[in-house]
Amino acid sequence: WLSEDRGLIGALLAPNQDPVAAAAEIRRFGDHPRVGCVFLPTCCVDPLYGHRSYDPMYDAAQEFGLPVALHSVQALNPVFPFNLQAFETAFSAHVISHAVSMVANAMSMLETGVPVRFPDLKIVFTESGVTWVPWLGMRLDKEYSERRREVPLLTERPSHYLYGMYFATQPIEEPERMRDMALMMEVFGGENSVVFASDWPHHDFDHPDKVLQIPISDDAKRKVMGGNGARLLGLEVPAR
Repeated sequence: WLSEDRGLIGALLAPNQDPVAAAAEIRRFGDHPRVGCVFLPTCCVDPLYGHRSYDPMYDAAQEFGLPVALHSVQALNPVFPFNLQAFETAFSAHVISHAVSMVANAMSMLETGVPVRFPDLKIVFTESGVTWVPWLGMRLDKEYSERRREVPLLTERPSHYLYGMYFATQPIEEPERMRDMALMMEVFGGENSVVFASDWPHHDFDHPDKVLQIPISDDAKRKVMGGNGARLLGLEVPAR
């Protein structure tokens, strides 16, 4: 597909159960001109992605300049954060599963200093919306003011590293007042880190029109709808 359709950019699926094998897979295909990132599923992943056993995988991704894209799903598993058996409805389980899986893995990566130990590694969180980002940043900064000795690799506030990552829109939150989304994005600098994702044809796909309803500047919309994604994947944007 990637060799025949010049409109496609592929994501390399890393077997996260074996990080050494994942690193070998990245090095095997990392210089393919149509491979744009490394796909990391978060379905019941154990240990979380901050664990140092994943270092060979991150090292290879950084070596080839490939972002790692965490993708959340809903699953039922006795291991946090997928111990969803307490809920009686898919309504509740779906609300929390995607965002919490991202929160858990982001915290894990921060507590072990992944963005410090791999400073050139780009990290993107997909299929979890974006409103959890400022909440997590503020909670982490609060905790950092009291327990920074436990995370000695972090020389800046945790939000500094978190807000330097990327976040896909889908499934974008749809508050009654869309200006609330603009305020949330302003908190974490989403103009430069949010990337449009459709997830079409799933039932909860993001329609471009809905994302474009967020009252941000035209320049910010251009970044969200394409510019940030091109920068994340290292794609050339045609001059207009």
